[in-house]
Amino acid sequence: MADTDDLTLTIHHQSKPHTLTLPSTSTLEDLSNTIATTLHIPPETQKLLISPKPGMQKAPFPPTPLTTVLPLSSPKFKITLLGTPTKAIEALHAQSEETARRASARASAFAAAAKHKPARTAGSGGVHTLSDSSSSYTFHRLLPLSYLPRPERSLEFLKRLRDDPGIKAAMAKHKFSVPVLTEMNPAEHTTMESRTLGLNRNKGEVIELRLRTDAYDGYRDYRTIRKTLCHELAHCVHSDHDRAFWDLTAQIEKEVERADWKHGGNRLTGQDFYVPEDWEAEKDMEIVDECGWTGGEFVLGGLREDGVGMRAGAQGAEGRREMLARAAEERMRKKRDDESREGGN
Repeated sequence: MADTDDLTLTIHHQSKPHTLTLPSTSTLEDLSNTIATTLHIPPETQKLLISPKPGMQKAPFPPTPLTTVLPLSSPKFKITLLGTPTKAIEALHAQSEETARRASARASAFAAAAKHKPARTAGSGGVHTLSDSSSSYTFHRLLPLSYLPRPERSLEFLKRLRDDPGIKAAMAKHKFSVPVLTEMNPAEHTTMESRTLGLNRNKGEVIELRLRTDAYDGYRDYRTIRKTLCHELAHCVHSDHDRAFWDLTAQIEKEVERADWKHGGNRLTGQDFYVPEDWEAEKDMEIVDECGWTGGEFVLGGLREDGVGMRAGAQGAEGRREMLARAAEERMRKKRDDESREGGN
């Protein structure tokens, strides 16, 4: 590993080996500075896991000679670097700023529509039933996101859902009256592990649906979205994903499909609902919702989001930045644990 003049070390970072050559008189501080210039990871974010001993070393790194701190003769000798490159940190900050910009634009759009918000009966909660007329059992306002491309197409999609014979029949039967049906911004409801397809706020105050593809270049399968809408309508009665909820969801799905079939809908398969291939391929990454959003208010102007699905205190642009940072820290922690176990073998 070393000769009289140089010391050659292999640094493992994100499962990739990197070979560094330093003078044999180099210190731990010199190694950190070399990593900063070659791998572009700032010293203050570096952590060096040296196996088998002395273990984890953190900044600030002391000027201790490497020959005295590294177990060079051990067959299990390994250096694992934990740290995020500068470009990745900058990308995370840019993503946080873009999310904040989108949230601000969305809040402005809702504020502009606030004066048109449908009236609600005093003390109303749960399922919104504005009158005994069947015409009240519908979505009273359709709200596409004006800051996303071609909102007029989203509006037509929402109209199609509202006017779907099956949806109309099911809402009339169960007396569902929902003030707002709106689209969901995919970027704000996507993580590395899952994608939220729909949300029901406060048992039918607002229902959000993921209409668009993640790349914003098209729209998802109509029947898949309608199936999600059936799921969210069931949350107007049941908040939790318990047996009663799933029974109601299945009932609504069958009612929607049956009514659509009577009005000329085309059944594509023998299943209750057609499930396209992309749904089957992606379903392990997707969640329909998180038992709805409850316990707070959805205010079109203020855009308060303090229900299930967002951690308490994580509101607005600052909250989203905190959530992104927390997610990045969690990924780093998992990677560090995996590398630590690997280094101990």
